[in-house]
Amino acid sequence: QVQLVESGGGLVQAGGSLRLSCAASGSSFSINAMGWYRQGPGKQRELVATINLSRSSATYADSVKDRFTISRDTAKATVYLQMNSLKPEDTAVYYCNAANMYRSYWGQGTQVTVSS
Repeated sequence: QVQLVESGGGLVQAGGSLRLSCAASGSSFSINAMGWYRQGPGKQRELVATINLSRSSATYADSVKDRFTISRDTAKATVYLQMNSLKPEDTAVYYCNAANMYRSYWGQGTQVTVSS
């Protein structure tokens, strides 16, 4: 089993920045990829960014490219999402995801609210 704990959400004005953290525990050694998803009001959950833990290669949704950066600290089994130039449309609950060859795991979510 893998447990994920997110932190760093909050309220910020448009144009501001936030950094989300997601710490994995339990069988975190089995994880090969981690990522962030978000679900805005009345919307489906969507991919924001993912990172391969061994190669450190990352992918991003088009809507966040050049504004968000995903990174990882393998030793701490932690992944970060640096969010810059935030827009009101980035308002959502952000969920951390971790995957191994058998299944994926989800965190409880952290609210990000961007005011205009």
